[in-house]
Amino acid sequence: MPARPQVLLSAFADEAALHKTAIEQLAALSACGLRWYSPRFVDVSGSGQVKHVVDLNKSEYKDLKKLHEEYGMSVTSIGSRVGKVKLQDVDDGSHNKYVPLREYLRTEVASTIRAAVELETKLIRGFSFYHPRGSDPAEHIPEAAEHLGRIADACAKEGLVYGLEIEPNLIGETGPLLANLARQLRHPNVVLIFDGGNVAAQNKNAVQCYEEYVAMRPHIGWLHIKDYTIDPQLTWTGAVDEERLRNFVPADVGDAGHELVLRDLKEHLPKIDRKMRKLGAPGVFLEVEPHLKGGGQFGGFSGPDGMGVAIRALTNVLDYVGIDYGLRNFEDIRNDRGF
Repeated sequence: MPARPQVLLSAFADEAALHKTAIEQLAALSACGLRWYSPRFVDVSGSGQVKHVVDLNKSEYKDLKKLHEEYGMSVTSIGSRVGKVKLQDVDDGSHNKYVPLREYLRTEVASTIRAAVELETKLIRGFSFYHPRGSDPAEHIPEAAEHLGRIADACAKEGLVYGLEIEPNLIGETGPLLANLARQLRHPNVVLIFDGGNVAAQNKNAVQCYEEYVAMRPHIGWLHIKDYTIDPQLTWTGAVDEERLRNFVPADVGDAGHELVLRDLKEHLPKIDRKMRKLGAPGVFLEVEPHLKGGGQFGGFSGPDGMGVAIRALTNVLDYVGIDYGLRNFEDIRNDRGF
């Protein structure tokens, strides 16, 4: 009997930690059976000083890597903020900041690349820039592609892959827009990241979410897993107030159509897996970012209990559609203890 396609499970660990300490994050995820995670906001020493992972110093990276060894964890990707700034220096009434590209490459992009190298991951999660509010995002794809090409070039010099996540309010807010952006980029070190919750949060149902995934599929490198229940009282205005999003749910009960998406992904996993391994990744990640207790522009929170609920919900769907995954088991524990 042929082996079933397999994915690697991962999570944004800061969502599971009440105080964002590294020990909380790694303990929660290892208890859930994971061996992979993406760092974002973290208090490495437990001193109460929470930093974004790209802002850690050399000593903090060293201490974090020691904790990785102790907990048997590895880094999936850097959960970066790259691309969550304005594309143009236009006062559009938003609070988003603008940074000239040359300065941005020297600061935020360089710090993110340093974090990836220090933490020994090949993947960086990023975004596609904010277009001027009220304008058509499609009009800005050529300019965004030029900016992102410069970022991807910087990543490629270190053997890194830049993953563009679909997200509301950005130029790549829909599957077709993000796919168009990828086609214009034509960069071997750029892949796309599908996130069903980020699509459903735009008042789109399961079929619409699936269609956006299909548009992105030729360029997909990995997936984020969160879901969202559409609010029937919400009047869609064309923009998402990210700070007020409260309708995130586990992947087996929302409107993002994860059964449809993952059933299709199963057929294409071998090809995507080969692509990602050629780029230096260990396989295709499904990364839980559940936001079960709230989400915003730069992160979310689920708690250790919510993280467990979200991971079990994902494995329920994977079991149903026939995709394999690996979680820690008793044999792993025996091996760790040297039996």
